[in-house]
Amino acid sequence: MSSKFFKLHPEIVIMVNIKFPVIILNFKNYIESVGENGVYLAKIAEEVATEVGVEIAICPQTSDIYQIHQSVNIPIFAQHTDANDPGSHTGNNLIEAIIQSGATGTLVNHSEHQLKLSDIEKIVTKAKKLGFFTCVCSNNLLASKAISALSPSACAMEPPELIGSGISVTTKPELVKQTIQAIKETNTAVTPLVGAGVSTAQDITEALQLGARGVLLASGYVKAKDPKKVLLEMANAMIEK
Repeated sequence: MSSKFFKLHPEIVIMVNIKFPVIILNFKNYIESVGENGVYLAKIAEEVATEVGVEIAICPQTSDIYQIHQSVNIPIFAQHTDANDPGSHTGNNLIEAIIQSGATGTLVNHSEHQLKLSDIEKIVTKAKKLGFFTCVCSNNLLASKAISALSPSACAMEPPELIGSGISVTTKPELVKQTIQAIKETNTAVTPLVGAGVSTAQDITEALQLGARGVLLASGYVKAKDPKKVLLEMANAMIEK
């Protein structure tokens, strides 16, 4: 009796080329995005990205990344990863394994999975070595400055009180403008994004007019009665700004 083991290459590096502006769809842990539901939503996202010609990335549940990767050809991000190296780290999300599953990037420090700044730095540092895209979330102006100094791929400001509220972050235009300006002044290599409450094409238009290079949203798409209609309207707003 024999067994065969496949070894992860210790120097695995991927090339990530995300185009901006971008719509990042977070599937969260909604039942509407589990398993085949997630594949369905991913396929819609791919259809819209192709039809309209905009960049759309999706963040499925970790258990669904591989299955969705087999079904679509658009950027897939994990909802969270850890900075540990391969070894005895039960329960952690190894970046190398996430890459093998088909993801090319990750959210970091979402308000529903907050981290210490030191842990964010470790994840960003390791991700850079692997060519892995990092979209680090922040919940205020000062956090955005601190995070941008770590040089993630993108920094997404999301006021936590607006997440899932249906009230868009763009209803706080001064905060959005100040945050984007702070990100740019801190590190020009970091792409500024916004999120929280984004659910309409008008929200997209306003976010881009305020200087954001893309948006994060979740329930506005995942829980929509007609997700393709909603996403088409948003995607078209990206090119009509």
